[in-house]
Amino acid sequence: MAAVIDAVNTVLASGQHRHILSVIKGFRNGAVYGAKIRFPHALVMTILFRNGSLRDKIIAILEATYTHSRNLAMFVFAYKGLTSTLSWGESKSHQLHAFLSAFCAGFVIFGKYNNVNEQINLYLLSRVIYGLGKLLIQKKVIPQPQTDVFPWFAAIMWGLTLWLFEYQRSCLQPSLVSSMTYLYKDSDKWTSLRDFLIYNQ
Repeated sequence: MAAVIDAVNTVLASGQHRHILSVIKGFRNGAVYGAKIRFPHALVMTILFRNGSLRDKIIAILEATYTHSRNLAMFVFAYKGLTSTLSWGESKSHQLHAFLSAFCAGFVIFGKYNNVNEQINLYLLSRVIYGLGKLLIQKKVIPQPQTDVFPWFAAIMWGLTLWLFEYQRSCLQPSLVSSMTYLYKDSDKWTSLRDFLIYNQ
C-alpha cells in the first residue's frame, strides 16, 4: 500500500498529466464546496420553514445537499475538461473557451429545473448583472457615476421585491415567499402577549 501511495505522490509531484489531474481535483473541490454551502443553508431553511416529520426534514436536507454537491462537482469536472480540450496544443486558453465550456456544462447540468438549480442560477444572475455593470464602467462603455448609486440600487430592488410580493406573489420563488410571509404577513396576526412576542399563531 505504501508503494502505491509513493507512486501516486510521484506522479502528482512530477506535473505529468496536469490537465487530467486538475479535472479530477476540480470534481473533488466542487463536491466538497457544494456540500459545505448547501448543508447549513438547507438545515436552517428546513427547520425554519418546512413542515413534516423529523425524518422528512432530514431527508430533504440530505437530498438538497447531495444535489448541490453533485451538480457543482459535475459542472467543475465538465468545465475544466472542456476548457482543457479546447485549448489542447495551444499555449493558453482564449476567453471564448471559458464561455463556451461553461455554456455547454451549464446547459446540461444546471439547465435541469429543480429547486437547488433554480437557487444557484438566481444567485449567479444577481452577481453577474452587478459584475457586468462594473465591467461596462471599467471599459468606459458607460460613464462612471458621479454620485453613489448603491442607495438607488437598493431602493429599486426592495421596491420591486415588495411590490411583487404584495401583488404578483406567484411570480416569486417559493422560499422567498415563505420568508416574506413570515416577515410581513405573520406579523399581522396575534391574539395574546404569548403569540405576540414568543411565537407566531
